[in-house]
Amino acid sequence: MTQQFYVSPEQLMKDRADFARKGIARGRSVVVISCADGIALIAENPSPSLHKIGEIYDKIAFAAVGKYNEFESLRQAGVRYADVRGYSYDREDVTARGLASVYAQSLGAVFTAEQKPFEVELAVAEVGATQEQDHLYRLTFDGSIADENGFVVMGGLAEQISDVVSGAWEAELTLAGAMRLALRALAADKELEALPATAVEAAVLYRASESHRGSRRAFRRLLPEDMTRLLTEEA
Repeated sequence: MTQQFYVSPEQLMKDRADFARKGIARGRSVVVISCADGIALIAENPSPSLHKIGEIYDKIAFAAVGKYNEFESLRQAGVRYADVRGYSYDREDVTARGLASVYAQSLGAVFTAEQKPFEVELAVAEVGATQEQDHLYRLTFDGSIADENGFVVMGGLAEQISDVVSGAWEAELTLAGAMRLALRALAADKELEALPATAVEAAVLYRASESHRGSRRAFRRLLPEDMTRLLTEEA
């Protein structure tokens, strides 16, 4: 009879965490920035169809790094949760905090019970009527939640990019200013002043969507030409 090797729970959790971190570190980075006009979401992603940023509900967006199939399944589950809760109760009852809690439970359960943890890191953003009411939550592979202030940076070079963003971020940034800062930060490890608009995926949660767009839906995906026009007009 074959004798199984004993692995302590501490070592097992450490091995799973190391495995997940290595997978996430290989992913391209994502920056989420709160600004005067709303919340900007920018990801280094040359693919026009495999999105790392998406809409969850009226004023809530999702961004992720890691394995596409894993975070896409979480995004779809979040959309279903938001739709059911909004239909069963009220649209105002769908919040980023509630969604982040659901994601945390799912990630934590997979991390502790499954053989392989999810190799993903998530950000859930909710735009408020004022910048003080914005909510940015960062969720890691083990289900941990962090309530971030001002911006979230995820991915392989998160520390390096975060240093660039934290050194220049201020609450008064316009949408174009936030985009410009994110493009400069994402190019921190490259011999470029800033990444070109064609090399990134970008979206925005507009703060005053009801008055400016006539809709509760604050999310809008930005095409490269939209970003170029926005940055050119601001300049």
